[in-house]
Amino acid sequence: MKIIHYAVVAVLVLGVLYYLWMKPPSVNPITDRRAAEALALVQTHQAQGYSTILQAMTEHVRSMSERNQVARLGEWRVKQLEGDLYEIRIQLRDQGVTGQWFEREFIWHADLLLKKVNAASLPADGVTPKELDPEPAGSPAPRF
Repeated sequence: MKIIHYAVVAVLVLGVLYYLWMKPPSVNPITDRRAAEALALVQTHQAQGYSTILQAMTEHVRSMSERNQVARLGEWRVKQLEGDLYEIRIQLRDQGVTGQWFEREFIWHADLLLKKVNAASLPADGVTPKELDPEPAGSPAPRF
């Protein structure tokens, strides 16, 4: 009986160690002020059709639920790329009418120095509005 107890404890410890080893490196935004700022910059950035990206993501999950379909939003993950540049990721899983799951990963880059958010994945590009250039390249400055 004692051997079974030790075997169960060993399996649990190995499972935790495996999880920690395989877990992708990311910054905990709660403990890192700059990472929290980058996450807030992305979540509060304007989305296509919604006032914020966070609202667009949660509204998608809610609308799927209203249609008796399942959608799951993963955890927001933040990773510092270099200096003031951070990468923010979130996964969205939708269950289709046939029961098959579809997974999309939304990735944004947040530049804290410029206070700018750019879509870094195709799914994120569908949510993030395009920024208009204030002045097309090569055009003369307007006269007043």
